[in-house]
Amino acid sequence: MNSLNKQFTFDISQYTQEITQNPWEIVTLILDILIVAFLIYEFIKLAKKSKVWQLIKGIFFLIIITILSGLLKMHILNFILSSIMTYGVIALLIIFQPELRRGLERLGSNTILTKFFGIDESIRDKTRETIYKVAIATEELAKTKTGALIIFEREVKLQDIIDTGIQIDAEVSPQLLVNTFVPNTPLHDGAVIISNNKVACAAAILPLADDKDISKKLGTRHRAAIGISKETDAISVVVSEETGKISIARDGTLIADVTIDSLKRILFKQLVTSRFGTDERAKKITDFKNKINNKKETKKDSMTKEKIDTKETK
Repeated sequence: MNSLNKQFTFDISQYTQEITQNPWEIVTLILDILIVAFLIYEFIKLAKKSKVWQLIKGIFFLIIITILSGLLKMHILNFILSSIMTYGVIALLIIFQPELRRGLERLGSNTILTKFFGIDESIRDKTRETIYKVAIATEELAKTKTGALIIFEREVKLQDIIDTGIQIDAEVSPQLLVNTFVPNTPLHDGAVIISNNKVACAAAILPLADDKDISKKLGTRHRAAIGISKETDAISVVVSEETGKISIARDGTLIADVTIDSLKRILFKQLVTSRFGTDERAKKITDFKNKINNKKETKKDSMTKEKIDTKETK
């Protein structure tokens, strides 16, 4: 331990000398700190939305007890806790496997460039249109108490699940969605996956949530909706076959018995606002783009006029 402390102290002093000799190292240090702080912030924000947060608090408590047992010279307890901490990394990888996979998938499909450097207005409008069509279909299905399960793909791709269903690749329409879930038809059992504002497939098989704290009253559709929302960032819309009530599942949580207005509001927030920003932000970006285009057109017109005037003078 002493040799490790000496090595660490030596590294710190050496790094301090490098900064003194080369002031540009300060920029690298600041950037390093900012990146680490951002990663910690994103991890905490992601963890708070799941059950991982409770585990993190338990691990933090375990670390404090380990340190205290060492300071108070409780050798047996310290030995046991230290042994647990030694193999803790492997245990964490096993415990957090779903969350780690989900986080890496989000990182791989990061849309940070789109958010900072502009947005595709046509995709935004298309997404809004898709939400309205799904809401119309959901309302009709709820009135007739027709069981339905519709999944919205987001950043984490669902190709593995799409492959389990019947490929459709059609434009979203209320008529298509309602007819798909008509009882005793080939495609009614399973989930419809909406990807890139298209009906990618029907009759898809989803992973079921098997948590003990989930109500036993919930059927297969609701468990499938919760299951896919836990493993990915997808949004699930469920219509109960028994009651006709509408529910939404996201981040492993089921929001039961929502109205059509609430359904649209939640879908807009999760699929449009979270990705493209508010309407005000989108309007500012559009106005900024139009202003740049207008300046280019004005400059082009003035150059054309100058050429015409030059020809007339000659």
